[in-house]
Amino acid sequence: MSLDRRQFGRSLALAAGALATPSWMSRLLASPASPAAALVRAAARLPVNPVTKIRVFYPPNYNANGPQAFPQSNMVVLVDTQEGITGVGQGGSPDTVRNMARSVIGKNAFDTEYIWQHGFMDGFYSPGKERLHALGAIDLALWDIKGKALNVPLYQLFGGKAREHLELYATLGVPPGMIPPAELAAMSLAERARATMEAGYRVYRVDGAIRPTPAGGPAAPATRRGGPGAGPGRGGPAGVPAGRRGGSWGTFNSRARIPEIIEAVSQIREGVGRDGDWMIDLHQSFDFHEAVELCRLMEPIRPYCVEDPLREEQFRTQIPKLRLLTSVPLAPGEEWGTRADFSPLVEQRDIDFARASLPNVGGITEMLKIMALCDNHKVGIVPHFTGPIATAGHMHTMMAFPGQVLMEFNQHERPVPYMPEFLECRNGKVWPNERPGLGVSVDEAQLTFIEEMTEAAPGPTYLRPDGSPTHW
Repeated sequence: MSLDRRQFGRSLALAAGALATPSWMSRLLASPASPAAALVRAAARLPVNPVTKIRVFYPPNYNANGPQAFPQSNMVVLVDTQEGITGVGQGGSPDTVRNMARSVIGKNAFDTEYIWQHGFMDGFYSPGKERLHALGAIDLALWDIKGKALNVPLYQLFGGKAREHLELYATLGVPPGMIPPAELAAMSLAERARATMEAGYRVYRVDGAIRPTPAGGPAAPATRRGGPGAGPGRGGPAGVPAGRRGGSWGTFNSRARIPEIIEAVSQIREGVGRDGDWMIDLHQSFDFHEAVELCRLMEPIRPYCVEDPLREEQFRTQIPKLRLLTSVPLAPGEEWGTRADFSPLVEQRDIDFARASLPNVGGITEMLKIMALCDNHKVGIVPHFTGPIATAGHMHTMMAFPGQVLMEFNQHERPVPYMPEFLECRNGKVWPNERPGLGVSVDEAQLTFIEEMTEAAPGPTYLRPDGSPTHW
């Protein structure tokens, strides 16, 4: 049965009103025989709303994370529907989104699980990171459509708020824009860490490129991975970069870095104080024996967590061994995938935090399952910052997750130029809002249009007798 736009809007309004029913009316509606209850049940059945096209755009800062598309792509993905609701997503590349679009066009936008399963199986081979990233971008947009249709913020669809706000860390140690550059350049590592704590951030974060403050002087300027506050990066002595050689970022002597890291994080511990927190991302740069030595030396300095201590292809086999050899909290998975990847480490409690991130894991549909897995085994989640739209997805999913959460956030209190509506960051924390869906919007005039996709194509996925999808 078709439904014109006016009827569609009336049905959605009734459904949204049902979700906002006051307590006195809830008691009236509790009786199944109530005419009002029958009206609400009818209105809550969202009419079919097929996906008609998928559009992709580059934002102004598309190359901010380098020319590579994964896992840092901030490409904007807009999913349009027959009834005029547009969902906003982020991630993937033009070719991978085009590959996934054929599994989405024509299907009911509200059937997020059904679409996700087709996207996962229609490609003949299960998707690797690149296609999973594109599936996640589309999935974000589909959930945005669902929240907009019901006129509720997405966290309400995930169980409501389990916390008041999200605690944050900044990639660069000192959040960008928090301290004037000239003042920042004169600060020691301990002073930078202290200022970050005083601004309300939960954790001061650095990576394996960190160097200690020289005696009697300020911290050297950052290079390689970071910016002000991250500490200087890989290279020669005294923070002088070794220079690019053969297209690389220079020399990284992992053995020599270990004592320097310990000296630097000792200074950071002094800065954050006894009750403050710090963390380090080893970026998979250390071999197993080096990671063991480094983690053990950091134990008395009490990191909040150690990110990606080993190469990701060794996670399943080597992290369980590392877990037995150190007590520091381990947080792998910044570039990792689905619940099938995280499941063994979570179930055996070999990790303390999963770095499950949007859209990398395949979108909100998959993130909700990872959340359930982590909650069951009391493992926290520390999402990696991939792009502002995806980070809005982090806000909604993590607001509903009852376990420990720490979110990477690179914007501080600065607006995103191409997003008139974004998240609210105050006092080093992100706060929820009541806007429907993801609660964000984009200014298409500031985006570079790439492609529009409108064609569907059947994949080899079968349907069971009950209509549910199954593998070819």
